[in-house]
Amino acid sequence: MSYLLKLMLTEEYRMHARYSSRRMFLAFPAFVGLFSFAIGATSARLLEVTPLGQAVLMLHVSAFLYGLGVGAFGFLGAQYLERRHGDRNYIVAMPALLPMSFRRTFLGMYLRDAIFYVALVLVPMALGLVASVPLTGFRITSIGFLFLAALLSFLLGMSLSFFVSTLYMRSRIAFAGAVAVICGAFAAHGLFRLVPIETLLPGLAMHYALPPFAPPGGAALIAGLAGLGLIAACVAGALVLVPDQYEPRSKPEGEELPGVDARLGIARGYRILLAKEFVDLKRSGTVAKMFFSFVTPLIFLSFTAWFVRTGLRAPVGFNSVFYGGMVGFFGVLLYNWLNSVDSMDYYATLPVGVPTVIRTKLLAFLVLTTGISTAFVVGVSALNGDVRLLWLALPVMFVTSVYMVVMTAYLTGLRTNSFLFDPAILAQFSVLAVLPDLGLTILSFTVDRDPVFTVAGISLVLAALAIATLFLYRGLDRKWAGSSFTE
Repeated sequence: MSYLLKLMLTEEYRMHARYSSRRMFLAFPAFVGLFSFAIGATSARLLEVTPLGQAVLMLHVSAFLYGLGVGAFGFLGAQYLERRHGDRNYIVAMPALLPMSFRRTFLGMYLRDAIFYVALVLVPMALGLVASVPLTGFRITSIGFLFLAALLSFLLGMSLSFFVSTLYMRSRIAFAGAVAVICGAFAAHGLFRLVPIETLLPGLAMHYALPPFAPPGGAALIAGLAGLGLIAACVAGALVLVPDQYEPRSKPEGEELPGVDARLGIARGYRILLAKEFVDLKRSGTVAKMFFSFVTPLIFLSFTAWFVRTGLRAPVGFNSVFYGGMVGFFGVLLYNWLNSVDSMDYYATLPVGVPTVIRTKLLAFLVLTTGISTAFVVGVSALNGDVRLLWLALPVMFVTSVYMVVMTAYLTGLRTNSFLFDPAILAQFSVLAVLPDLGLTILSFTVDRDPVFTVAGISLVLAALAIATLFLYRGLDRKWAGSSFTE
């Protein structure tokens, strides 16, 4: 296993380094460390607003969600296996060609990503806090306890995701049931307070039983062992579910492209490529994944807003305008999915350029998201009794959605997930995304106190975003015309 793990770590490093460069990739943990140092250095002021217990809770929830995202090996492994006849291959797909075990390679993927992402994010985070000790007076032991507890929450999320994603390979009905149980458990805490959050996140329970909250004792040990037991059970269950042999599902499909193309006359020169996008999305089953990847963070955002307003009783004015801005921000997730449906290499054999395909995907994005986004904002407004602000929230949603996706397309082209690992592009994305969204968020909180000022400010921001969108859209040809479809 050690030899296989070494090869997998090398493969993962090369894959990420290929996205930008080795220097840029290695700068990412340095960026995390600097950010952690800044948080530590300003912690005294931050803790005046957010109690330490709540800050630790958000840390563990974030680590758990990060682990959920990292640990979906069943989905990722199946995707690698389905593409094993392409121009590149992955070690996890080798059992289909060589006398190797799928269980062994999937276990290798779990260990690889646990080591890789802990070293990439959690270790730099802890080192950044250690570097802030001369300014903050933090105890090294407390930082060590924080790292161990956060590691437990991360590994629990990763292991749970590993188990659920391999369950998907066996039975989609069982997968849906498992997801429903997990969501129900967290809803039992968030909505009804029936289950303590420490029961769901043993890493958090362990942290609350360690300094600076309490002296080390048996409670921390029990919580830590419970967390390790859950991790071991999830990993063991996932390995049992990994099939000895895997063949991608296949089913006959009719001729759909001409019919879809005929209904897209409004798209004019992009109609055949747009029709192909919709047919690919349907046949690949990506639509459901896109829907959940878009809706899930919105639901989590709604829960967080409800928790801050109701649970913490903080006087924060979350309203329809705020949700409109957030919906636009999260729309980038769908553009990333559109670029991940299939390999782009085959476009090199067709008489089309990269800018044309980018514009086609932007059209597909608008078709797919406009209805869902509008329904979400209207629904949240109705639930919160805030329908009066829909006239302002809907333009905010639409303009920010279009701006965010065009800006992302301009910066990353057809390889969004790849280029966002480049710290230089990530920094540009952060500035161009966070600044306008932060401005809209702050303005949304003042809409009841000073409506004239708020509407004027939001109008100026939206006008600036619309102008920026136009310039970025027109700049797609200049930036990507000479690019290749092959990586």
